[in-house]
Amino acid sequence: MSTRLATGGRLIDRSKSLTFTFDGKPMRGFQGDTLAAALLAGGQVLLGRSFKYHRPRGLLASGAEEPNALVNLGRNARQEPDQRVTMTELFDGLEASSQNRWPSLAFDIGAINDKLYKMFPAGFYYKTFMISLGAWAKVFEPVIRRAAGLGNAAKEADPDRYEQAYAFCDVLVAGGGVAGLAAALSEGRAGKRVILMEMTAHWGGRAPVDGGLIDGLSPDDWIAKTLAELRTLPNVRLMERTMVAGMHLHGSIIAYERVADHTPGDGRPRHRLWRVRPGITINAAGATERPLAFAGNDVPGVMLASAVRDYIVNWAVSPGDRVVVVANNDDAYRTALAVLDAGLSVPAVIDARDNVTGVLPMQVKARGVRILEGRGIARVLGRTGVTGVAICAQAGEGGVIETLPCDCVAMSGGWSPNVHLWSHVGGKLSWDADAALFRPDATRPPTGRDGGPIAASVGAANGLLTLDAIAAEAGMSAEVEPEAPLAPVWIMPAGATQALRYKSFLDFQNDVKVSDVELAAREGYTSVEHTKRYTTLGMASDQGKSSNINGLAILSDALGQTIPETGTTTFRPPYNPISFGAMAGEARGELFQPRRRTAMQDWHEAQHYHWEPVGFWRRPYCYPKAGESHRDAVNREIVNTRTNVGVLDASTLGKILVKGPDAGKFLDMMYTNMMSTLPVGKCRYGLMCNENGFLSDDGVVVRLSEDSWLCHTTSGGADRIHAHMEDWLQCEWWDWKVWTANLTEQYAQIAVVGPKARKVLEALGGMDVSKAALPFMGWAEGTLAGLPVRVYRISFSGELSYEIAVPANMGAALWDKVIAAGKAFGMMPYGTEALHVMRAEKGFIMIGDETDGTVIPQDLGLGWAISKKKADYIGKRAQQRSFMVAPDRWQLVGLETLDGSVLPDGAYATAEGFNANGQRNTQGRVTSSYYSPTLKKGIAMGLVPNGPARMGEVLEFPAGDKLFRARIVDPCFYDKEGEKSDV
Repeated sequence: MSTRLATGGRLIDRSKSLTFTFDGKPMRGFQGDTLAAALLAGGQVLLGRSFKYHRPRGLLASGAEEPNALVNLGRNARQEPDQRVTMTELFDGLEASSQNRWPSLAFDIGAINDKLYKMFPAGFYYKTFMISLGAWAKVFEPVIRRAAGLGNAAKEADPDRYEQAYAFCDVLVAGGGVAGLAAALSEGRAGKRVILMEMTAHWGGRAPVDGGLIDGLSPDDWIAKTLAELRTLPNVRLMERTMVAGMHLHGSIIAYERVADHTPGDGRPRHRLWRVRPGITINAAGATERPLAFAGNDVPGVMLASAVRDYIVNWAVSPGDRVVVVANNDDAYRTALAVLDAGLSVPAVIDARDNVTGVLPMQVKARGVRILEGRGIARVLGRTGVTGVAICAQAGEGGVIETLPCDCVAMSGGWSPNVHLWSHVGGKLSWDADAALFRPDATRPPTGRDGGPIAASVGAANGLLTLDAIAAEAGMSAEVEPEAPLAPVWIMPAGATQALRYKSFLDFQNDVKVSDVELAAREGYTSVEHTKRYTTLGMASDQGKSSNINGLAILSDALGQTIPETGTTTFRPPYNPISFGAMAGEARGELFQPRRRTAMQDWHEAQHYHWEPVGFWRRPYCYPKAGESHRDAVNREIVNTRTNVGVLDASTLGKILVKGPDAGKFLDMMYTNMMSTLPVGKCRYGLMCNENGFLSDDGVVVRLSEDSWLCHTTSGGADRIHAHMEDWLQCEWWDWKVWTANLTEQYAQIAVVGPKARKVLEALGGMDVSKAALPFMGWAEGTLAGLPVRVYRISFSGELSYEIAVPANMGAALWDKVIAAGKAFGMMPYGTEALHVMRAEKGFIMIGDETDGTVIPQDLGLGWAISKKKADYIGKRAQQRSFMVAPDRWQLVGLETLDGSVLPDGAYATAEGFNANGQRNTQGRVTSSYYSPTLKKGIAMGLVPNGPARMGEVLEFPAGDKLFRARIVDPCFYDKEGEKSDV
């Protein structure tokens, strides 16, 4: 039986006893235990039930690869399902409960599925549930929904706090074993900024358990010495309990730090999600031991050999009193020695190889242990725990030669490098037939857009599975027992009968057996990706860490081809599951969509401004004075801006930097007009369409340098347009050398608008803003009032206008200086409503008003902004479809009521006749409608069928009990020649 050993345990503190419960049963452990170790020490071997067959399951592993022992942690608001006991650090008061069983773990009614296993082969759901739609709706769907999932999510709000953080470094090292520590030390000594991340709470990987000497020191001493030096280097950061979850575009890293899982309630955030931009990532994530496929290899008490010695050495836990070792390699003999050193029994080592002569096997043999060469396990005896093994010839079909009583089986089928990070961004693998593993191919690394490598692999993650090979790669020396070659063994015995294959498991969590993979091959699933989906091999929460290679080998054998010919499935992040809390961070409650504030927000609030929501911003609608209505305030602001000078906080305007050798080519595809020909120092208005040809955004594009453009977008569209750009870059034009950055919040922007605008800037002093030095649709950098600025001559009002951009932390200071300088010229601030009215007076469109997702630029009279020189842009072909060029499309016009009143926004113009629903036919609608204090009458814009050809025609707009009559006019009501802005 499993129990706590009287001595040993390098990671536990026996002076600190902790209490916890499992399925309500009180248990005890020590500081430093994992939940897995504490459960095993308490004799709890049965820990869960498998997903499909509800078979009894216990621990397989000791780390992140554990597929079986998933439990529910906590209760009520802090209830969290599907947590690996191997990755859960024990703390006082921990509450855990088993999953996927009813009414209890010991007696689970769902275990009937195991008796009916022949009814549930691979892909049975595809064949069974399609009998009829009625059967699906009334029988299968309700049953499936009830059975789906393993644990139960909390129904109350999570009380814990989560954070997100950002970091930059030259080198990120993933994994704190010997290879990772050596790599971090080498790079740190070279003066590089290094971040070393280790997923567990301790350093050194397998070396302290497996033994040997490194540079003449024991692994523990070498690790302590290396850590001590690393901690003296100011350019090195050590992060434990931090998993490198995935590598993404350009080598960016997502990492998951479990800050306070082991110290709940201490006030710290529970988890922290890191976004890291390293120059290069070194994958030092080690390797995962593979199980062997034999009948009953999932019975509680059958474990990976490396896990057995981990529990003995690290936590002083015996997985069993009599441990049978079954293997195809020498490394597993270290487990036999660890068991013997703990005072436990090893009845035999079952080795599939015919001739076993290595140093480690001879050490085991010298201690009186039988080594059974050329043998395998026909089946494991026992159901909820191991009682023995039936031994057979490995080359046979499973005929039992003898039976050995035991209570634990330590199995080892070799090791697989953890190549996930290498593969996440396209690093290629090579098959090593001698070691029976896929290793990173250094000649085909993942590369960035400049063609340089963004990742490297070292140590066991690079296929170097012995301490001396790992040390030699790092320029060190090591002493360790030599190992003889393994013999690839994918099923035990080699000629196992079908009955044995039905009980030989590959993917333990999803109950995928050898027979399932072979069935998939027989049914034509020759692609490994298809087989994966048909059988669900590798689709569990462990993502095939222990099952992938075995499954590939079984499939290859069934197809009569080599493993490299079969290939591998796709590794996808995250390496291990991460919490929803970490992904959400602080985005909850009022912070779910945090309100954004410009640098001038405090000033606006002090003026008692009236605000309106614009995306995530709260922009000033107007600045009413005491006793003044909002309408009167807007009129005052417009009149003052058109006669004197106004000032607008335009910081919310979207600002997206597009940079790179292919940036011009990219923007030519993004916009309907040419941006690659825009001279440096100039601005150009541009339109952006979606792939269906409909107008999605407009704005002014600025050429900053030969390879850099700044794209202004609508205030509410910056995030959307940035995502649109990245979607095309990442999915379609991934090989173009273009980089984008959303700089919207990095700059404050102030519009100084009106006939006296130039005088205000001249009063600020510092740069020439004359028409000759800074013409319309140009820009210049310099200083104003002693602050570094970039000034654009662009206008959304039709007046002389300057938009001044300044770093956000200087925005408030510049605003104050502009306000002070403007007093002498009658300056007043104006809000968004004045902005909207003035743009409508000029006939300028507004995205979201004149557009509704069905409008193309040609409908708005913007054909002049569509290049006739370039071959293509996003939406071009869609705009050439017949209904897009139809003469009766609704097109932009101006509308003036005959009595000067204001048309209701959104009102429809009626036409003769009725439609099929008995409703009046329509012939246009109002898109924008305002009172213009400049013109002293109501003005509007609208979309009317073939509108520009119908100038002077009067339309009727019924609204409630009132009928409005309006004449179709030119949409530009003010300064059509544009003389006021170009002065």
